[in-house]
Amino acid sequence: MSVEVSGNRKVNLARYNNSWYNPGGSALKRIIWYFVNSLIFINPLLPVNGLKIRILRLFGATVGNGVVIKPQVNIKYPWGLTIGNHVWIGEKVWIDNLAPVIIRDHVTLSQGCMLLTGSHNYKAETFDLIINKITLEEGVWIGAQAVVCPGVTCYTHSILAVGSIATESLAPYMIYQGNPAQKKRERVINT
Repeated sequence: MSVEVSGNRKVNLARYNNSWYNPGGSALKRIIWYFVNSLIFINPLLPVNGLKIRILRLFGATVGNGVVIKPQVNIKYPWGLTIGNHVWIGEKVWIDNLAPVIIRDHVTLSQGCMLLTGSHNYKAETFDLIINKITLEEGVWIGAQAVVCPGVTCYTHSILAVGSIATESLAPYMIYQGNPAQKKRERVINT
C-alpha cells in the first residue's frame, strides 16, 4: 500500500522540552508520592480505604466524605486532585492529572477508566506536551475502561459508557457511547 505524504518533516524527540511544565510540589515530594502511590494505592493487597483518604489529604488533595477508593488506583499528583462527597473510584482507575482534576459529589469512576489531562501536539516536530483540566460534575458516571481526554467537562449526571472515549464535553443528563463518544439518549433517573 502506498501513501502519499506531504513534506518530509519528522518528529524529533531529541528536541522535546517540557521544562515549562511545573507539576507542583518539590522534587522530594514527587519522589515520596511515587513510592506511596506504588505501595499503597496501586498495590492490590492493600484495600484500606480510610488510610488512602488520609494519605491523599496529607499530600494536598481535597477529599470529601463517604469516598470509596478501591485497590490498584493510580493517581499522578494528589495535590492537583479535588474529590467531592460520596465518590466511588473503582479498581485500576488511572487519574493522570498533569492538570487539575475536579470530581464533584456522587461521581462513579468504574473499573479501569482513565482521566487523562495530558497529550502531545502531533503536528509539532518537538511533540510538545499539551495539558488541560478535567471536571466531572455531580452524578457523573464514567464506565469501565472509558477514557476522558484533556479539557473535557462531563456536565451534571452525564454518562460515558463502557469503553468509550470522551474527546469533547458531555451534555447534562445525556448518555454517550463510542470512540469518539457520541450522544445516544437521555439519562432518566427514577425515584
